[in-house]
Amino acid sequence: MVASSFPLLRVLADAKWHSAEQLERTLGLSRTGLRRCIQRLDALGVRVSVGRGRGYRIGRNLDLIDRDALVARVKTTAPMLTVDVVDECPSTNSALAQAAVHGAKQGAVLVAEHQSAGRGRRGNPWRSVVGGSLTFSLLWRFPRGPVALAGLSLAIAVGVARALARAASADVQVKWPNDIYCRDRKLGGILIETSGSVLGPSAAVVGVGLNYRLDAAFRAGVDRAVADLADCSAAVPSRTELLATLLESLVSTLDQFSREGFAPFRDEWMRRHAWQGRRVALSLADRRVAEGAIVGVADDGALMLASSHGIERFHSGELSLRPS
Repeated sequence: MVASSFPLLRVLADAKWHSAEQLERTLGLSRTGLRRCIQRLDALGVRVSVGRGRGYRIGRNLDLIDRDALVARVKTTAPMLTVDVVDECPSTNSALAQAAVHGAKQGAVLVAEHQSAGRGRRGNPWRSVVGGSLTFSLLWRFPRGPVALAGLSLAIAVGVARALARAASADVQVKWPNDIYCRDRKLGGILIETSGSVLGPSAAVVGVGLNYRLDAAFRAGVDRAVADLADCSAAVPSRTELLATLLESLVSTLDQFSREGFAPFRDEWMRRHAWQGRRVALSLADRRVAEGAIVGVADDGALMLASSHGIERFHSGELSLRPS
C-alpha cells in the first residue's frame, strides 16, 4: 500500500462527510489519486461511502493508534521500551526479528495498524482488522539460551490477561500453549520466536494479536468461534490505552520470567485455564499422538495429560476437544 492511504484513513476516521476537494487539498492528492486510495482502503475491508454533493465517509468511527499519546505514556511507565508505530508491514514479528539480528535493543516494540502477512503458530495466517485489532511485537533479551525459555508463552498469556483485567475489567481465560479465550471463543493469540546460542544469550520476539472490535463480515469469514474485547467487557478502552497497559504488563512479566522462569505464573495460569480437566486430543505435525484429560501444566510449562499411558508431558503440540 502506498503511504497516502493511511493519511486518508486518519481523516475519514471520524465517520463524518469530507468533500473530495477538501481531501485532495489536505492530502495533496489528485482526483485519480484519491480514488486509488479509496480502492486500497476498500481492499483492506474499510468501506468508504460516497454521497453526491457530500463527499466521502466511512460507516463508523475508527479508533487508530495515537502514537504520540502512546509514546508519552510508555516513557513514564515503561521507559525501557522504544515504540515504533507503522501503518502497515507484512509481519511485526518478522520485522522485529530482523531488527534483532542487526542489534536492536531489548524493549524494542513494533506496532502495525495493518499486517499484510500476519502469522500465528506453525505458519498459520493471522488475520486482523484495521482499527479493530491490536497487533504488535516486543523484543526481549535473555542471558540464558532458548531452551531455558520453556513456558514463556504461558507467562505472556498471564501478563496479557492481567492487562485486560486492569484496562477493561475483562475476565479472560488462557488455553495451552498460546491462546487467549473469552467465553469459549478465541480472543487472541501469542507467537514467540527465539534465537541465540544453546548456552545463551538469546532473544525472544513476543508477538501478540488481539481482537478489539470485529465486524460481522470478518466474523463470517473466520472458520472458528472468535470473540472481541467488546464481547468480554462493557468498558472497552481506546486501543491506545489498551496497548499501553499491555506493554506495561508485559515488561513486568518478562522481567520476572527472566529471573524466575514460569513457576511463579503457574498457579494463576491454572486458575484461568479454559480447558482444565477436559478431554482433548494432542497432535504433532498433523498426527495425533495422545488423547486424554488435561491435568494442568508443570512448572516448566509442559502440558500434563492423563492418558491410557498415565500422566504424559508435552512441550509442544496442537489441542482439540474430544467428546467426554
